[in-house]
Amino acid sequence: MVTNVTNLSRSGLYDWMAQRVSAVVLAAYFLFLIGYIIANPGMEYTQWHSLFSSNWMRIFSLLALVALGAHAWVGMWTIATDYLTPMSFGKSATAIRFLFQAVCGVAMFAYFVWGVQILWGI
Repeated sequence: MVTNVTNLSRSGLYDWMAQRVSAVVLAAYFLFLIGYIIANPGMEYTQWHSLFSSNWMRIFSLLALVALGAHAWVGMWTIATDYLTPMSFGKSATAIRFLFQAVCGVAMFAYFVWGVQILWGI
């Protein structure tokens, strides 16, 4: 049985909802970017820069970064609890799962901070 020690979310329903909502946000973001690129075939750096300099695009991109972090966290937690089990790794499964999730969490945090620095020019 999987314990909730390494689960930062509330329940399976909450995880399911976070995964679906974040997927919709990510899909909207990438569809917008693809549509923008298709609508502006001869785009140059100045046009791309002006798009990402506008506050609404920075906020939309920040929302996509948050959605990516939430989506990745639920996905990696699911992988950890499904595959890093005592049947596979014995008594050290909990430690391995914790280490795996810690590495994933630190990486997601670093990518988020890096994304904020890129978006807001900090």
